[in-house]
Amino acid sequence: MKKKVVLAYSGGLDTSVCIPLLKEHYDFDHVITVIVDVGQPKEEIKNAMEKAQMISDKNYTIDANTEFVEDYIFPLIKANGNYEGYVLGTAIARPLIAKKVMEVAYAEGAEAVAHGCTGKGNDQLRFEAVFRSSDLMVLAPMRDMNLTREWEIQYALEHNIPVTVTKEKPWSVDENIWSRSIEGGHLEDPGFIAPEEIFEWTRTPEKGPDPEIIKIGFVDGVPVSLNDTRMDGVSLITELNRIGGMHGVGRTDMIEDRVLGIKARENYEHPAATILLNAHMDLERLVLTRRELSFKVKVDEEWSEMAYMGLVDEPLYNDLNAFIDTTQQRMEGIVKLRLYKGSAVVVARESPYALYSADLASFDESSIDQKDAEGVAKYHGFQGRLYQRQNLR
Repeated sequence: MKKKVVLAYSGGLDTSVCIPLLKEHYDFDHVITVIVDVGQPKEEIKNAMEKAQMISDKNYTIDANTEFVEDYIFPLIKANGNYEGYVLGTAIARPLIAKKVMEVAYAEGAEAVAHGCTGKGNDQLRFEAVFRSSDLMVLAPMRDMNLTREWEIQYALEHNIPVTVTKEKPWSVDENIWSRSIEGGHLEDPGFIAPEEIFEWTRTPEKGPDPEIIKIGFVDGVPVSLNDTRMDGVSLITELNRIGGMHGVGRTDMIEDRVLGIKARENYEHPAATILLNAHMDLERLVLTRRELSFKVKVDEEWSEMAYMGLVDEPLYNDLNAFIDTTQQRMEGIVKLRLYKGSAVVVARESPYALYSADLASFDESSIDQKDAEGVAKYHGFQGRLYQRQNLR
């Protein structure tokens, strides 16, 4: 019987080089590739399929867009998913891709699963947190062989593997419906100004059109409508990426702390994510109590760190989701945002569950007797005043 290995395949340089390496250096007879569509450009999926058919023994292409949005991105929105300013686009997709690869491996009777991650980044951990829950062998040629990008380009040329990166433009791009990440080459220098050519989703903010106000509808903490039109999650996020990108919304250039402790310079584009997270957090401030908000900040931070690490099968991850889901039962309403030259600012919000009383908050209403607050004022800061008196003696 042929020895089979199933490879998480993107069509990029790293995973393409892995195919011959798995045969030459690991003695596998049959390399099966799995392309998981989580919102990559259609042309990218098409090119990856064509390349896989050329250089692999068998290929599976799996459409996971709806599952990705409903089972991964929607929980992220509820949790205000954000790691050090990063909206977790690549991170949240990796466990889903890994699970699809394992499903194929079991169906094919494979001995091993493989990925094209290096030993310096986070993705190796995200894939393997899922892979290592199985009895399958886990292989990582890039990491095992300590390969460099320049070596891979030369190896690909020698093996007639078509690649899109060059030594002059060695950008490594990872894209799904939630975000687009760009790294590599001169971008690894924190002092290098990212050239406009690396951006595809977002227009230069200074060249954005006139301000535009949009309206997002939420039910149970997830977006369900745009400008009063009911939409499924995939369509809504896709349209917000288009609208937000036109206004230059959703660019991030940051120094990120990877799981291994390495600091890395990362560039991201994520218009829809910026808009939806801004809107959702604002709606929470209207609906949740002060104590709920205070505690949820801690829960969201823990959730985001676990998602960043790919630990979505940990019991604590499920526990955090249980709390978050409870808070989202009242997260219904409308949020309006103004998009303009790179910004997405909330300008209005409403909810049937709002903990807001115009009568109580207004300076022009007398529904409460202001004199009642005097008793509170007398004891507000009481211990601090006692301390000051003691130390002034």
